[in-house]
Amino acid sequence: METKVLEIINDIRVAKSMNAVETLKETDNLRNDLGLTSFDLAELTVRIEDEFDIDIFEDGLVNTVGEIYAKLQK
Repeated sequence: METKVLEIINDIRVAKSMNAVETLKETDNLRNDLGLTSFDLAELTVRIEDEFDIDIFEDGLVNTVGEIYAKLQK
């Protein structure tokens, strides 16, 4: 699961000409630490829903990588 989330985030970052990240920390903020915009978060939501069949933003905003992991483990 963590590897796939890293792959999805890096796909989004690379498409924006940003460097890929080697690892994700649960405390990484999607906007502040990983540089994702609202548009990027929408793409992230769609890609995670396609991969894991879950809407990570269904119950409200998700701000960190750890919050994504928690939603995927439910």
